[in-house]
Amino acid sequence: MLDVYKIRKDFPILGKKVNNTDLIYFDNAATSQTPNQVIDAISNYYKETNSNIHRGLHSLSADATNKYENSRSIIKNHFGAAYEHEIIFTSGTTHGINIISSGLEKSISSKDELIVSEMEHHSNIVPWQMLCEKTGSKLKVIPINDDGTLDMDEYKSLLTPKVKFVFINHVSNTLGIVNPIKEIIDLAHKNGSKVLVDGAQGAAHFKINLQELDVDYYVASAHKLCGPTGVGFLYGKSELLNSLPPYQGGGEMISNVTFDKTEYADLPHKFEAGTPNIAGVIGFSAAIDYMNSIGFNNIEVYEKELLDYATEKLKKIDSIKIYGDINNKISVISFNIGNHHPSDIGSILDQYGIAVRTGQHCTQPIMDHFNIPGTVRASFSFYNTKSEIDLFIDAVKKASKMLG
Repeated sequence: MLDVYKIRKDFPILGKKVNNTDLIYFDNAATSQTPNQVIDAISNYYKETNSNIHRGLHSLSADATNKYENSRSIIKNHFGAAYEHEIIFTSGTTHGINIISSGLEKSISSKDELIVSEMEHHSNIVPWQMLCEKTGSKLKVIPINDDGTLDMDEYKSLLTPKVKFVFINHVSNTLGIVNPIKEIIDLAHKNGSKVLVDGAQGAAHFKINLQELDVDYYVASAHKLCGPTGVGFLYGKSELLNSLPPYQGGGEMISNVTFDKTEYADLPHKFEAGTPNIAGVIGFSAAIDYMNSIGFNNIEVYEKELLDYATEKLKKIDSIKIYGDINNKISVISFNIGNHHPSDIGSILDQYGIAVRTGQHCTQPIMDHFNIPGTVRASFSFYNTKSEIDLFIDAVKKASKMLG
C-alpha cells in the first residue's frame, strides 16, 4: 500500500494555490509533476558538476560523463534492454520517432506499406505521412471500435507482404486504453514487418521489458515519468540502429573527420550529435530511481483504484459520456457532458483549482471517429487522492449546472 500523503510531500507544486484554492492536478497524461529528488539531482548537477561530457580530461568533465552514462545504465536496466548502447537519449518521444522516420527514407519504396492506428497521437502519424510523401509508400490505418479498442481483425487483414513497418502506441493518451502490444508485435514479426511502439503513456504506469516484448523500436519521454521536460529515449535493437544513417551531423557523433570523408561513431553516440541535455538525462534517471523506490506494481494497483473510484462517481452525473470505458486501461478518463463544450467545462474547473486537459489531445482522428470537437480528460497519478476526486466530481456537477 502506498502512503500517498507522505509521497505528496515530495512534490512541492502540490502545495500550490490556484485561484485561492489548493491545486488539484489531473493533467498527468500531458506532464507529470516532479519530486524533490529529481529537482535536487538537476540542481546538484549545475551546482557541483556542470561540464560538458565525453570530451574533457579534467575532473568535472569525467564526473559529468560518469553521471550521464550511469543514467543510460539505469534506464537500460529499468526497461530491460539488452545493451546500454541500444538506449539513445533524445529530446522526447517525438524526437525518437523522427530519428527513425528520417533513417528509413532510403529503405522504404513506393511498393511498401506502413501501418498506424486510428488512436495514434499526432507525433506517431505525421512523421509517417511525411515519409510516405517522400517515398511514395502507402499509409494504412487500423480502425478503432466504438468502445475505443483496436479492431484486431482488421489489423490482421492489413498485414500483407507489402507492410514494412507497424507504428503503434502502447497506451492511448486520450482513451487510456492499453493495446495488446505483444500480440501486435508477434503478428507483425510473423509477417516480416518491424514495429515501433510509442511508449509515452505506457512507460509511466507499468513496468516494461523490451526484450520480452521483442519490440524493434520503443520511444518514451521523461516528463511523463516524474522527470524533466526536453529529454527521453529511443530504444532500438542494435542491428537495426546500426543499419540506419545518423539523424544529425555534428560533434560527438563522429569517429574521424576529413574534408574527403567522415566516419561515424559507434552506438549510441552516432545518434547523439552535439551537447546533450546532460542535466535532463541525470534527472531522468533520478525519476526512474524514485518511481522504482515506490514500486511500479504499487503504482499500478493504486492508480487502478483511483480510476475505478472516479469512473463510478462520474457515471452518476446526468448526460455524461465516457470514451474508452473498458477494463484494460490506465488512469485516464476522457468524457463529455451533454452538449457542453469541453473547453467550457475545463475553464470552470480551473476556477476551482482543478487542472484537466480539454480539446483533441493531439488525436484528431479519435475525435473525428466519435464526431465530437474534443473531450475533457482527467488523468491521475500515484500522488493523487480520492478526496481530490471527490472535489473534482463536485466541481464537474457545478460546471454542468452553471452551463445549463
